[in-house]
Amino acid sequence: MPAPRVSLPASDLARIVVFAAFIAVLGIFPGIYFGASGVPVVIQNAGPLLAGVLLGARRATASVVLLLGLTAIGLPLLSGGRGGLAPFVGPSGGFLFGWIASALIAGLIVSRASKPTLPVLGLATLGGLLGSYAIGIPFLGAYIGDLGAAAVQSLVFVPGDLGKVAATTVIAAVVHRALPGTLLRTAQRE
Repeated sequence: MPAPRVSLPASDLARIVVFAAFIAVLGIFPGIYFGASGVPVVIQNAGPLLAGVLLGARRATASVVLLLGLTAIGLPLLSGGRGGLAPFVGPSGGFLFGWIASALIAGLIVSRASKPTLPVLGLATLGGLLGSYAIGIPFLGAYIGDLGAAAVQSLVFVPGDLGKVAATTVIAAVVHRALPGTLLRTAQRE
């Protein structure tokens, strides 16, 4: 007997698609290259964090996977108009895969909290960022052949990423205040 098919409500599917598009729009802003790592500083990596704290783990992860899937088939959705498989096997590939962890971790933390307060949202976005680093830095280390050098080269991203964590936390707090209980009601289904 085949396994039962799980269907997504139309509202969940719409949120997933809208957030994938939102993350793609953040790619319009070009990346800035610092250092020799070959990984640009972009604002696009704030998208998975924001998706996680607004949509919850399941829908946020689905939105990031959708975006990355569309990118992999060749759509130029990444910062600088990058698309295809090359970004996934280049120096920034691990950080792209880390976006999945960012959305998942941020979503899980907020979904498990009794109320999405500013400290909870800050912890969630910081946790999501660390999830991305946990995948991106080892990937970059394997790419350049030196994990220590990859960790040192990644330090250039920390100030900007902490700024994105702060901005994402404030934006999420405003959205949760404007739409109270939206995430909490849907988190029970996840």
